[in-house]
Amino acid sequence: MTTGAAIPETTILSSDECWELLKQSSFGRLAVWANDQPEIFPLNYTIDDGMVVFRTGHGTKLALALGNRVALEIDGTNEHSGVAWSVVVKGPANRLDRTHEVLDTVGRLLVPWEAGQKDHFIRITVDSVSGRRFRIAAPLTWGGRLDDAMRAGLE
Repeated sequence: MTTGAAIPETTILSSDECWELLKQSSFGRLAVWANDQPEIFPLNYTIDDGMVVFRTGHGTKLALALGNRVALEIDGTNEHSGVAWSVVVKGPANRLDRTHEVLDTVGRLLVPWEAGQKDHFIRITVDSVSGRRFRIAAPLTWGGRLDDAMRAGLE
């Protein structure tokens, strides 16, 4: 972490930088819209020919994502440098139905982390990708009042 004076402005990442970070990671949070409110689902994914692909079973995630626009956010930090980043992709989510598409994706080792039947392969056709990189600020530079838990941790 760094002091307030040393915190640079947030850096907007290029599309290529965003895709590199997406390729280096495999875990994110899927955001969908349901009943006038957002829903968030953790998932693991892979990148396949410029698309994000994930597996899921029957249920809420599948029902809310399929055929709709969704967003996937991934984040990361470098604890040694104190730099964090965040990437968001947006686009429609559709089922992979063709056998060769599913086999190509399985070949990329898209293995669900959670046990259970995950027989639906869903791709997000990315039409928007954005990201930013920033230095993590020390808690005392955040401004505002520290709550009791934060104050106790600093004493």
